[in-house]
Amino acid sequence: MHSWKRPDENLNHEEQRAQGKAFLCDSLCPLWLNSPVRAKIVSATSQPKPTSLLKRIATAVVLIPIVLALILRAPVPVVAVIAAAVALITIHEFLKLTESYGVQPLRLPTYIFVGMFFLLLAFNVGNEKPLLSTAIFVFCLGFAAAVAPFLALTIAMRRAEQRSGYPAAAASVFAFTYIALPMGMLVQLRQQWAGAFYLLYLLLVVWAGDIFAYFVGKSMGRRLMSPRISPKKTWEGAAASLAASVGVGWLLFHFALPISSALLRVGLIERRDGLFGLEQPALGPVILLTIALNIAAQLGDLVESLIKRGAGVKDSGAILPGHGGMLDRIDALLFAAPVLWFYTAWRVMQ
Repeated sequence: MHSWKRPDENLNHEEQRAQGKAFLCDSLCPLWLNSPVRAKIVSATSQPKPTSLLKRIATAVVLIPIVLALILRAPVPVVAVIAAAVALITIHEFLKLTESYGVQPLRLPTYIFVGMFFLLLAFNVGNEKPLLSTAIFVFCLGFAAAVAPFLALTIAMRRAEQRSGYPAAAASVFAFTYIALPMGMLVQLRQQWAGAFYLLYLLLVVWAGDIFAYFVGKSMGRRLMSPRISPKKTWEGAAASLAASVGVGWLLFHFALPISSALLRVGLIERRDGLFGLEQPALGPVILLTIALNIAAQLGDLVESLIKRGAGVKDSGAILPGHGGMLDRIDALLFAAPVLWFYTAWRVMQ
């Protein structure tokens, strides 16, 4: 006879339900119900509903063509405005998560500071000169990162409750560094030569890794990667994610010339935004870069899971049906974008 035990409080609601169903199956099923059958029943009760997967696919089908059209064809000021909107929505979700940690965030000052940062990027200074635009961005990035703590702490000093000042300022500065700066790097990346192609490469590599990690992890995952932070992530899913990213990255650069030529013919890019002829880097460094991007993306996913786990929520929001919040959707991109930006900036400065 099995004794009752309290569900693990470290698990979320869905995981506790699955644990409870496993216990009932152990306790109440007849003896002839052997363990393989029981495992299938428990697994079936914990699988996501088909409607959730359909919502996830439908949202991706609608958004992916729009995102690709924007990064390939839209002028840099438009890209900056879209990036600002995404950053502000994501920061709103993040600051809401910090409230679960007892933080009373500086919402309006954070939104204004982030908006001004992207307004500066929208001016598109040095667009035709990649070296100049990169140098200006580095200066602006360093200045904003240095000023952000000063401004946040100065504003927090006005609070009547002094204990809430520093956590609020720290949350605002972290939101700017964690979300706004990587999104700003995407805008500056678009200003560089072949910037549209590199943005396309980044998104496809991250998306491919995410898709393969999800489906392979669900169907074949056995070894848990980080059960305390993200119980559903497995090493099998991580390996599939890495393999998919490397495959997509290799294909994109191997066929960079025909892909760029096709995009140029249909009017989706200008010549400066594609990768032609001698501009193509060697495939060896590309594979190493893709591996670094995939590792960064998977770490970004785990970091966001850590934040949500501490806040006691499953999703950062509900703005994207089937995907959760905006932070849920771009968490991997926030870690991968700086890696690619540093690589392209290094190439520009050579």
